[in-house]
Amino acid sequence: MRISQADTKLPDNLPSVSAIICTLNEEGSLPATLTRILPFVSEVILIDGNSSDRTVEVARELRPDLRVYLQRGRGKGDALRLGFAQAKGEFIVTLDADGATDPAEMWRFVSPLLAGWDLVKGSRFHDGDPHGMAKHRIFGNWLLATIGNVLYSVSFSDMCSGYLGVTRSALDQLNWESLGPYDYEVVLICRAIRRGLRVKEVGHVDSGRDAGQSKMASWHTGWNQMKTILRERFRRR
Repeated sequence: MRISQADTKLPDNLPSVSAIICTLNEEGSLPATLTRILPFVSEVILIDGNSSDRTVEVARELRPDLRVYLQRGRGKGDALRLGFAQAKGEFIVTLDADGATDPAEMWRFVSPLLAGWDLVKGSRFHDGDPHGMAKHRIFGNWLLATIGNVLYSVSFSDMCSGYLGVTRSALDQLNWESLGPYDYEVVLICRAIRRGLRVKEVGHVDSGRDAGQSKMASWHTGWNQMKTILRERFRRR
């Protein structure tokens, strides 16, 4: 069920919130994403991977207060490093530009941070399998979560949903400058657990892309994420 802005009751002491969105040729998806960001968000940061379409122009038309940065490297991990460096909020939320992660659900991630959790990770499988997701992707995500649960003594249903909230103080303990191209979320989650930070999983709707095609090769990405889960578990602190 989607959450409307009217359903969100804001506390008086809400810290500043930064939303980071990474884009690469997402002009068709941005209208559904940028227009649904809730009003409690203090700043919206868009990191663009040098799109060849009108992504940046459309983003600025939809949201004139947007802060846009062009990344010099490649991959979403590189984009997030730039976003984390530029974010000024006490709470930071990352979400996808393609419409699969609904900005109207952002309160599900901010509310636990306000209650004292350090990192809040999303799950597309918390309330059942996402509609329309291919069976091999469902299996791959189940396998990653199972390996992570065994190695880190947790009980998560998803390790890489794309939706994540973290406090600035917690993020700065996680060596985010070393994020890889596509294992960024797994790295942050695994390091947070190993450092003894409070990590909470919350469910969110995954309604699929609004437009365009995925930029990730699922098997290659999944294999790298599996190696990351293993590497982070046994690496020295």
